[in-house]
Amino acid sequence: MSQTLLRGRHLITFQEWTKNEINMALDVAGDLKRRFATGEPHRLLQDKTLFMMFFEQSTRTRNSMEAGMTQLGGHAHDLTPDKMQLSHGESAKDTAMVLSRMGHGIACRNCFYGIGNNYLREMAKFSSIPVLSLQDDLYHPMQVIADLMTIQEYFGKNTKGLKVTVSWAYATSHAKPLSVPLSQILMFPRFGMDVTVAAPKEFPLTPELVKIAQQNAEENGGKLNFTDNMDEGFEGAQIVIPKNWGGFANFSMDEYNRNEEECRKQMKANLEKHKDWICDERRMKLAAPEVKYMHALPADRGNEVTDAVIDGPASIIYDEAENRLHTAKAVMALTMGGRP
Repeated sequence: MSQTLLRGRHLITFQEWTKNEINMALDVAGDLKRRFATGEPHRLLQDKTLFMMFFEQSTRTRNSMEAGMTQLGGHAHDLTPDKMQLSHGESAKDTAMVLSRMGHGIACRNCFYGIGNNYLREMAKFSSIPVLSLQDDLYHPMQVIADLMTIQEYFGKNTKGLKVTVSWAYATSHAKPLSVPLSQILMFPRFGMDVTVAAPKEFPLTPELVKIAQQNAEENGGKLNFTDNMDEGFEGAQIVIPKNWGGFANFSMDEYNRNEEECRKQMKANLEKHKDWICDERRMKLAAPEVKYMHALPADRGNEVTDAVIDGPASIIYDEAENRLHTAKAVMALTMGGRP
C-alpha cells in the first residue's frame, strides 16, 4: 500500500484522495464501528478540539461529528455565523488563521451555490490544521464515504460491475444542492461500479465534474451513463438512490449570484413539470430482486419516495445514517491524529 499518512490533510473532496487513502479510511471506520458496538474505548483524539462551522441546518452531519469527537476523547465546538464574527463580515482567511492557533481541526458546511466550495478552499489555503468539508455546493465527502461503506457491507468490497442508479426525484422542501449526486458519480466509478444517472433534462449535473467522473470510470473499469427516463434508470439496478437536487447547473455561478431570484423561479417552474418522479413500489419492481434503497436523508416522504419503499425491506437508510458516525470518526482520527 502506498503512503497512508493522512495527518494534517484537508478533505474538501475525495477526488483529491487516492483510492488507497479512501480504503484506509474505510478500514479504520470498520474497526471503529466494531469498537463502538463492543463498548471498547477508542480515545484516539484525546483532548483535541474540532471547530464545526455550520452555515445551514444539519442533523446527521452535526451529530455524527460531535458525537464522534466525544467518543474519540476530544471536543467539538458547534458554531454558526450568529455565534461568530462571520455575521460581521470576518474573512475566511482570518477565521482559519485564528482557529488554527486554538485547536486541531476545522469542519465547515457552506452550501451556497458559487460560494461554498470557494469558501472552504480559502480556509484550507490559510489553515495550518485540517479543514474538513461537511458539505458545500459541489461536494459532500462525509456522505459519500458513508454511502460507500454501506454498499460494501451489503455487496462486498469487490463492487466492480455493481449496478447503481442515482436518480433525481421530485421534492418540495427546498432546492437541494448538487453535492450528494456529484460526489456519488465521482466516487462510485472509481470502485468499478456501473452508475446510471436518471434525471429530467432540466436538472443536469455540473458538466465539468461529470467529465471527471467519466474519466474516473474509464480509468477504474466502471461505467457512467445518463437517461431522462426514471423507469429506464431503475431497470435492473441493484442499488437505487432517488433524491432531489436543484437545477443549479443550468446557470453559471456568476449568473446565479447576480440573478438568484429569477434563477430560483425558473427552477421552481421546471420542478413542477416532474411530480411523477417518485420512488414507489412499481419502480422498485423494475430493479433487481436484491435491490437496496438508499437516501442521504432527510427524505421528502410522499414526494421523493413513498412510505412503502422507505420503510420497506429494501431500505437501508438507517444503516447508511449510522455509518456517518463511523466514517466521520475515521476521517477525523486519520487527519487530526496519526503519527506525531
